[in-house]
Amino acid sequence: MTITAQEASWFAETFQRLVANIEQAVLGKTNVVRLALTSLLSDGHMLLEDVPGTGKTMLAKALANTVQGSHSRIQFTPDLLPSDVTGVMIYNQQSGRFDFHQGPIFSTIVLADEINRASPKTQSALLEVMEEGRVTVDGVPHAVGSPFMVIATQNPIEQAGTYPLPEAQLDRFLMKTSLGYPDHETTVALLGDASTRDRAATVSPLITASAVSDMARLASTVHTDAALLAYVSRLAEETRRAPEVQLGVSVRGCLAFVRAAKTWAAAHGRTFVAPDDVKDLALPILSHRILLTPDAEFAGARTEQVIGRILADVAPPTERGAA
Repeated sequence: MTITAQEASWFAETFQRLVANIEQAVLGKTNVVRLALTSLLSDGHMLLEDVPGTGKTMLAKALANTVQGSHSRIQFTPDLLPSDVTGVMIYNQQSGRFDFHQGPIFSTIVLADEINRASPKTQSALLEVMEEGRVTVDGVPHAVGSPFMVIATQNPIEQAGTYPLPEAQLDRFLMKTSLGYPDHETTVALLGDASTRDRAATVSPLITASAVSDMARLASTVHTDAALLAYVSRLAEETRRAPEVQLGVSVRGCLAFVRAAKTWAAAHGRTFVAPDDVKDLALPILSHRILLTPDAEFAGARTEQVIGRILADVAPPTERGAA
């Protein structure tokens, strides 16, 4: 059943209220806030990559505080173990058996701070839970519940003591974006309220976890024409054919693209996905899924340039596709 115009209008109004609530802590970054909410309502995860002090952790905490559910923060360090994330089996002397003790990953929203500082072994502990919403310990699966979102941060400047995320793990993130420095007016406003150390703490819950799941289900009913699906497929195919690209967008990336486009359309009060929705989301959804060749990187090629050229070369649909 397709979302109705009335439901789409309600979705857009609720979405905007959530954005305004988060912007109490994150000023002047409306588009990034909208992207973060879109990831949450599309059952996806977000990777925030930026220099220190731009508000990555603040955004994650403000989003977590907006949802009336559980949230946790994991500070990734080189000595962090997989069991520190997923949980561990502990022997219970009274019952004479091993009991599972949940790790911090069992939360509605999980902040994985400086994820690239942990070893690849610990990073891989997130692969199953980010894809399937469960962790397996001693052969027993444990569901983390729904909704579930991982917001990971990493600093691209510091390389010492870090481990780059492998392509398989990058593909688990629905979006990758950055906040960047605020403009002059926003900076002045932040300095004027310098006495507030944690702006995210001022953000109060505005929506329940069950309501988030309801909105996600509603967004999944947004109509996506066959021509739009073909458009997304052609974009992905072109990323694999581009001479500068060593690894293009996978089918998982295409599925994520469509889910996010549906949520983005509903957030604008529409019952259908438009080509502009695909264009708006192309950079945050595709950029971390494209791996350039060493020669292209040496020549100064950038992923953003490749995506921009592909968007210019592949014509968006102008009429409905065949049913």
